[in-house]
Amino acid sequence: MATAPLLKIAALDAEDLLVVSAHVQDAVLRVGDIIWSPARRRFAMAMNRFAWEAAGRRGEPKHQRRRAAMHFDRVQSVKSTGFDRSVPGAIASLLAIEFASSDAPAGDVRLLFAGGGEIVLEVECIEAQLADLGAAWQTKAQPAHDLAAG
Repeated sequence: MATAPLLKIAALDAEDLLVVSAHVQDAVLRVGDIIWSPARRRFAMAMNRFAWEAAGRRGEPKHQRRRAAMHFDRVQSVKSTGFDRSVPGAIASLLAIEFASSDAPAGDVRLLFAGGGEIVLEVECIEAQLADLGAAWQTKAQPAHDLAAG
């Protein structure tokens, strides 16, 4: 079995952030793995991301996840809804990352989670990094979304 290289990417603008969002779509994480350090102005989280870039690649398992870490620097404040921080073992599923500019290059980075959870980072500018931390492991299925309008 071939081994895909570890992913390591940075985002410095809204377009870059769309690429990061695509790579972390359907990542799962524990609420306790979300860390906000006001003194360092850094927001970070560890996750098990679905390796979308490996799906269908010849010689790779069809469905796999990788342990990864993502952090944002130059964060001025963090607000969240839909999370119970008193339950650090609770699982959250990251769906997308969006950016809304307020006074360029400043704005809000929105981390959107399944079930309506949301984390909003007020940032001075976009400065993010995503890095895989180790080898992939095979999973049974590819994440799927119910796209039917209700």
